[in-house]
Amino acid sequence: MNGENNVIVVMPAYNAAETLVETYRSIPPDCVDKVILVDDGSIDETVAVAKELDLELIVHPHNAGYGANQKTCYMEALRQGAEIIIMLHPDGQYDPAIIPEMISAIREGRGDFVLGSRFIPPESARQGGMPTYKYYANRFLTGMENLVMGTHLSECHTGYRAYSRELLESVPFLRNSNNFVFDTEMIFQTEYFGFQFAEVPVETKYFNEASSISFLASSQYGLSTLWVATRFLLHRLGIWKFDLFRTPHRKL
Repeated sequence: MNGENNVIVVMPAYNAAETLVETYRSIPPDCVDKVILVDDGSIDETVAVAKELDLELIVHPHNAGYGANQKTCYMEALRQGAEIIIMLHPDGQYDPAIIPEMISAIREGRGDFVLGSRFIPPESARQGGMPTYKYYANRFLTGMENLVMGTHLSECHTGYRAYSRELLESVPFLRNSNNFVFDTEMIFQTEYFGFQFAEVPVETKYFNEASSISFLASSQYGLSTLWVATRFLLHRLGIWKFDLFRTPHRKL
């Protein structure tokens, strides 16, 4: 855009060779300054494919986990001076076309944490092919999280997110889990530290190449989500303190 890295898209990748090119080429070119892909020990050709694209590539020497991948993404984007950081999965499940709307939501002060919601309107997720068990699990967990936080988010479990620099410098995300519950922890930290949410609708699609976790892993994730909600309540009530919600000693 202007030679500065004001807007950076980060792509946490694991075995995304078949979908990476199409996802990357679908990113609107005039609103993003740089794309950073962090490969988390893929065993397919993700790294080779990424090297052919005009993006910055970071390769983990081994698989560290989805949350660990995001930590590398955000630390590098902050290091390079990003004011807005968009996390886009390279698996083709989320539409890059809404990136300008996500950027606008932050620039216009509507939120520091923007979620691309698959539930605006409510039935759009089912129309996009979301499996039945995932649909009802999402509705239950999102309802519980809203109840605990006092929020009214349409979805807490989208993997499509944008953050302001201020939020990532203030929320202690490096203390978070290295696995999938990292995303949930970010939601609760955002609420606890007083930052604002915004949501924009996104169409989603389910297909064989799109990344997905198993039913067992989904169940474990659901239980982990409820444990995050429990810790949030205990910490806020002063019953039991957790590092997840302790104010950092200094900004990054």
